[in-house]
Amino acid sequence: MRPWQQQLNLFFIAMGFFTRIPMPKWIEVDADKLNKASRYFGVVGSLIGALSALVYSVMLYWVSPTIAIVFAMISSVFLTGGFHEDGLADTADGLGGGWTVEAKLNIMKDSRLGSYGALALVLALLLKWQLLSELALFDPSSVSLALILGHTLSRVTAASFIFSEQYVSDDASSKSKPLAMHQGVNELSVLLASGAVVLLLLTFIQAVVIVIGLCIVRFGLARLFSKQIGGYTGDTLGAAQQVAELACYLLLLILGASW
Repeated sequence: MRPWQQQLNLFFIAMGFFTRIPMPKWIEVDADKLNKASRYFGVVGSLIGALSALVYSVMLYWVSPTIAIVFAMISSVFLTGGFHEDGLADTADGLGGGWTVEAKLNIMKDSRLGSYGALALVLALLLKWQLLSELALFDPSSVSLALILGHTLSRVTAASFIFSEQYVSDDASSKSKPLAMHQGVNELSVLLASGAVVLLLLTFIQAVVIVIGLCIVRFGLARLFSKQIGGYTGDTLGAAQQVAELACYLLLLILGASW
């Protein structure tokens, strides 16, 4: 493959990993390419955010912003198959219901939804809707930008765990998809660059606040996951994405959404 074809191949791998959008049949996938594809996780987040924002903008012609937000949330779940939400629920069940590392990991692999997972999922979706609805009070159009920022930066934050943290579950019995377990400097650089691009949509002060806030969230989650299970799993990356997305919306609301 030519260099541009290799990069396109990696992008489609990332898109196939995170979404239900079909990949072209010519795409070549293996463990090494999956690891390298993590560089484009933020770009895929931008795509998901843009499509969700498009649904929101179209629905504004017929319904109120609060209802349009529901449709935008539904579209993002449809695009990803609830991949990250499932990770959040499994992580909540595992960390909340297990007493040992082994027990926590086993609970995360269980396809059944427990009380901790149900509570985390319902509260996260409710908070997401409420934060976006509050943002719409400033300016209904600000929600579209918030969706792009939230989906991109949250995936950049979550994917960066692969670079610095230890992968702790490689059990073949896991119900999770294959997971990128290694991330090089090149992958991290492209990943961070994709986040930096969407930050250009904000003022300098807003961008700095968002970056600092997400760094704090990342540090806290990394400490939590390390203490609880010794590193990260696919489920905890999904949980990190959801928490980081909520943090983005909260920070934008605190800033007053003054675009």
